[in-house]
Amino acid sequence: MIERTMTDPQNDRREFLASVGLMPFLGSAVLASSNEPPLVSDPTRELKPTAADLGTNFAAVEQIAGMIQPSVFPLRKDAVFDSAFRDQARDKVREVLSYEPPKVAFNPEVVERVDCGDYWRERVLISTTSWFRIPAIVLIPKGLKTTAPAIVDLHSHGGMFLFGKEKVVDFGANHPAMVKYHQQNYDGRPTATALVRRGYVVITIDAFMFGERRVHLDEDQKYGWDRSKYSLDDVQHLNQKCRGKESTIAKSLVLAGATWPGVVNFDDRRVVEYLTTRAEVDPQRIGCIGISMGGYRSAYLAAMDERIKAACVVGFMSAMGPMLKAHVDTHSWIHFLPGLHRLMDFPELVSLTAPRALFVQQCSQDRLFPLSGMQSSVTRIRELYQAAGCPEQFTGRFYDEPHRWSIAMQDEAFQWLDEKLQH
Repeated sequence: MIERTMTDPQNDRREFLASVGLMPFLGSAVLASSNEPPLVSDPTRELKPTAADLGTNFAAVEQIAGMIQPSVFPLRKDAVFDSAFRDQARDKVREVLSYEPPKVAFNPEVVERVDCGDYWRERVLISTTSWFRIPAIVLIPKGLKTTAPAIVDLHSHGGMFLFGKEKVVDFGANHPAMVKYHQQNYDGRPTATALVRRGYVVITIDAFMFGERRVHLDEDQKYGWDRSKYSLDDVQHLNQKCRGKESTIAKSLVLAGATWPGVVNFDDRRVVEYLTTRAEVDPQRIGCIGISMGGYRSAYLAAMDERIKAACVVGFMSAMGPMLKAHVDTHSWIHFLPGLHRLMDFPELVSLTAPRALFVQQCSQDRLFPLSGMQSSVTRIRELYQAAGCPEQFTGRFYDEPHRWSIAMQDEAFQWLDEKLQH
């Protein structure tokens, strides 16, 4: 068990606020005594403009945020970030994920197998729970003479609900919406197809609410839910309709006693487990990758499943504080886990991956995240990997790019994966 510093609560509060990046914009208000007058609504007073997403109500939110006292972090600077502590932290995260249903047999069914020249592409149905039977795409290199390393490729969000796993797979004849999506988000090179050609078995699934697991709407009846017949205008229209259901699914899952991040993470972990049953896969060499929401999923998957030996998190990493003020509007409901920040900040969550390998790729021109939050997160992860005694297992890199996974970034990530999993 790691001991925590027993110090003055006010100093602890200051340290926490600094650690999550709130200090720069909270000022003295949050740290003031309880004798300060409360915030009041006065229709006669002049309203001051604010850059915060919440406008004038941000003052109340920053007060509430300042009350947070994480129960797991921060560590003492001289503390050891050991396996016992990380196990304890994972247990706490599982509690707030609030979704750990009974496992069932996968009962895999290969419904399609396509010869793609230098690899096979399978469409497989697997059961993750008694109520979810989900489609997966599995890419398998030809000519394997022994078991191969495997990658879980986690697709992004991008406001594109009609497609999921298709975002990372090149089917040759891709829907025009996917051609455009691949270019904007993956620099024209879907990552799963690129990775199978490097010798990896690759699997990708539709995250809950995406692709074949999205909300089916009345408008779908137009073509019998055949996505190949949808025009770009149809895709845009249905994406907007699905986006309107995000808050509904998030609220409904909480009402049902679960969370959207919990459902997604459980399914992703079950996919890792399924990979270990495949004859082509070396269960000791499994990694995961993803950009944006895929980076978010990769961070959670690596943190919560020790079968992941190497994780690449792209275009999703920030401390909570800087995001709280002006970057909440830019993210989906799926990115917010109620109660997480009473335990730890996001860089601390992903650091539960230690001592396993972690590569965080950040885009310095990314308008979805505050630069200060991205920078402080890398600093914090590096500190925790040092505390775990494995600083060499963490790599953090910034690129002069907007929010996308460029070919150059992919090449560096793939080379890093090769070093961690191919040898």
